[in-house]
Amino acid sequence: MLMILLRAMHVFNNHTQLRYDEQRRKDDPMRLLIVPLIAYLVFTTTGATAQTTPRVERDIPYAQPKNERQLLDVYAPPSGSMLPVVLWVHGGGWTQGSKNDVDQKPKAFVERGFVFVPVNYRFVPHVTMDTIVRDVAKSVGWVHANITRYGGDPNRVFLMGHSAGAQLAALLCTDTRYIEAQGVPRTSIKGCVPVDGDTYDVPLQVATSTARRNSLKQPPPKMGHPEKFGNLERQRELSAVNHVAPNRGIAPFLLLHLADYTDTAAQAYRLWAALDQAGIPAKLFGAKQTDHMKLDRDLGVPGDPATKALFEFTDQLLGPTRH
Repeated sequence: MLMILLRAMHVFNNHTQLRYDEQRRKDDPMRLLIVPLIAYLVFTTTGATAQTTPRVERDIPYAQPKNERQLLDVYAPPSGSMLPVVLWVHGGGWTQGSKNDVDQKPKAFVERGFVFVPVNYRFVPHVTMDTIVRDVAKSVGWVHANITRYGGDPNRVFLMGHSAGAQLAALLCTDTRYIEAQGVPRTSIKGCVPVDGDTYDVPLQVATSTARRNSLKQPPPKMGHPEKFGNLERQRELSAVNHVAPNRGIAPFLLLHLADYTDTAAQAYRLWAALDQAGIPAKLFGAKQTDHMKLDRDLGVPGDPATKALFEFTDQLLGPTRH
């Protein structure tokens, strides 16, 4: 009998506690806020993801006949018009690489309201270096003629590139004859961001590399800069520093480079000095505690110092009405 009584009391207490807990939840004003708040957060997070998910169109030919090395991709915000455009030129020593090697860049640029366009180009020794330059110029021409269909502004284009792509971007922004031959006015280029290039002054880099090899008693490479760029005259012609001049409408530059690597730091300072002397706005940013490939991979990663410098540069040029 005692056991039955104790069990009944236990059930009664549990039932009372449940009723008390239920009433307390009903009376708790925070409960009235928490459920809608959770629903709001889920909705807005999902909505933000949907709003920033890029529209992507791949493998668009910018030259005919269509071939793998003359294709580009377009990453565009899901809505908007007359948005600024980034044309990205990959690295790879002018002998390899792909427009697919973009890591976090499409996401980062699209989230900031850019249309992002990475491009392929042909390689040496299959074509000459000046042909590669013309390939990239053709892709700029395609962007200028077609990017409005993807929400982009053909007159607010930034040229950017890493390593070999840095040389190509810098040359097109200083020797604007290449893009003008494709129907692109130089005023359409609003900024240039070469990333850790070593050939803004090709003869200087050839001399630096030769002196280093001689001091270390190393043999010359089978495919070095002279083999890629040609004789001294061609090296000078393909050097961005030799086309910098005042009053030519050259766009502002941001030169990203490794702070602790002599070759690319020296080349960045060399081009910066030429731009500065000509009165062209130019900034230097030396990235620390990174390397040549990681600097490229980390562009677009939140908290990356070079990315912060990059977006400060674009924001300054685009101003408060950037979108």
